[in-house]
Amino acid sequence: MLGAFAQAFRTPDLRRKLLFTLFIMAAFRLGSFIPTPGVDSQAVQRCMAQESQASLLDLVNLFSGGALLQLSIFALGIMPYITASIIIQLLRVVIPRFDDLHKEGQSGQAKLTQYTRYLTIFLGVLQATTTISLARSGQLFQSCQYEIIKDRSVLTFIMMIIVMMAGTGVIMWLGELITERGIGNGMSLLIFTSIAARLPEQLLSIGQAGKWGSVAAIVALLLLVAIAVVYVEQAQRRIPVQYAKRMIGRRQYGGTTTYIPLKINMSGVIPVIFASSILALPPMVAQFGKPDDKWVQWISEHFTQGSSFYLTIYGLMTLFFTFFYTAITFNPDEVADNMKKYGGFIPGYRAGRPTAEYLRYVINRITSAGALYLVIIALLPSLAIIPLKLSSSQMPFGGTTLLIIIGVGLQTVKEINTQLQQHHYEGFLK
Repeated sequence: MLGAFAQAFRTPDLRRKLLFTLFIMAAFRLGSFIPTPGVDSQAVQRCMAQESQASLLDLVNLFSGGALLQLSIFALGIMPYITASIIIQLLRVVIPRFDDLHKEGQSGQAKLTQYTRYLTIFLGVLQATTTISLARSGQLFQSCQYEIIKDRSVLTFIMMIIVMMAGTGVIMWLGELITERGIGNGMSLLIFTSIAARLPEQLLSIGQAGKWGSVAAIVALLLLVAIAVVYVEQAQRRIPVQYAKRMIGRRQYGGTTTYIPLKINMSGVIPVIFASSILALPPMVAQFGKPDDKWVQWISEHFTQGSSFYLTIYGLMTLFFTFFYTAITFNPDEVADNMKKYGGFIPGYRAGRPTAEYLRYVINRITSAGALYLVIIALLPSLAIIPLKLSSSQMPFGGTTLLIIIGVGLQTVKEINTQLQQHHYEGFLK
């Protein structure tokens, strides 16, 4: 991995792309520290220092690199875009028009991207309104007595929403710039930047509390899990496919043998994000109720990250969304029809329905292993805090964090290696 980066910096074209990507990532982090107009930044810092419990907005704060709780201009982070992208993908099952656009190729994808942007703006307005309302009511930091937003006028409220929404638009633009002119997927790299930027600070805070042994154990656990994640994410089940020979005029086509690569974890990090997002809703709703109400007390007791009820529901929802999202993204009937159209078949199975049934059987077995893997990765940080004697807010990484950091790192290294090979062949041809 380090060798690929070193060789890339020795190639002028790749060096320019890498430096451009690093510059955009630095600009993104800089915006995370610029406070939104109307926010008392000193009061926010005091409140963050006093906050001892895990925030209910931890998932959104994770993807914003800590900018949400700082109420910066990039407070919304990339989360509205992620949510919009997931919703658009799910709507392909419900709305046939979206599925047709997905099959149209580049023009259809451009239209879906446009719909994703519109939905991102709508979700950003909702999230900004909720976040600012919680900050004004004092619910964003429950243990803080400082006044974060002193100006309570409607004009200031609207201005803050516009500034945060504009920040989300700038983040989308920065991500697209990286995709077009830099290395890797821009949105994924910005998420990677947000998560990775918080790890050193959180580890240092644990060490300053006199728990350097816990820091060493966390680093060792992180390395072991990283090795396991890389191993599983790279694993494939290859289904052999043969194409019959065809004579068109005097030329012979087909007769080749290839394979269908099926990953063990085809759904990626989406099931974990889904499960985390849904489980974050009840505590958020409970904030608007009275602390003495029984339903508020029940939610506060059962929806904490260390409770057995929370972990059980979290694991079951991760299992469900793994199978659900895999069924959406991989259609055995469609794959079998495409193979039949071009004269392909799986040895030992007839083209058409038998092929689709075989692919469905294989994908169900693979998804079972992938779902179990996701559940273990998702629950491991919550279970690790018990022997390490840490609170859930002190754990510097979660299951979502690990999957995103390692997945984005693998994807970026693969793209660098691909471009290095292209430059090698270009130099050879010259």
